[in-house]
Amino acid sequence: QVQLVQSGGGLVQAGDSLRLSCEASGRTFSNYAMAWFRQAPGKGRSFVAHISRSSGRTYYVDSVKGRFTISRDNAKNTMYLQMNSLKPEDTAVYYCAVRSISNSDYVVTGSSAYDDWGQGTQVTVSS
Repeated sequence: QVQLVQSGGGLVQAGDSLRLSCEASGRTFSNYAMAWFRQAPGKGRSFVAHISRSSGRTYYVDSVKGRFTISRDNAKNTMYLQMNSLKPEDTAVYYCAVRSISNSDYVVTGSSAYDDWGQGTQVTVSS
């Protein structure tokens, strides 16, 4: 099992930027692909972005392409989500997650493929 501790988030205005961090412990971080999800008020948890083990490949949901950047620093056991040009529709609780299997970079957007989650962090974008 891996422990994920998130930081960042907050209340910003439309067009502003935020960076979320997710620090992992308990597993060999570099062996696992990771992802960010979000859950807007009254909605289910949805996929945002995925990053391969070595950061060589990233994948984004269409609504955040060109605005969000997922990255990781394996030396620091930390993953990031840089969010630029934020919009009110980006308002949600954001969660980091680690793939349930190691040594796989296959992009999976369903939450059931991830078995360890961060505590969630609120991002609120005002218009």
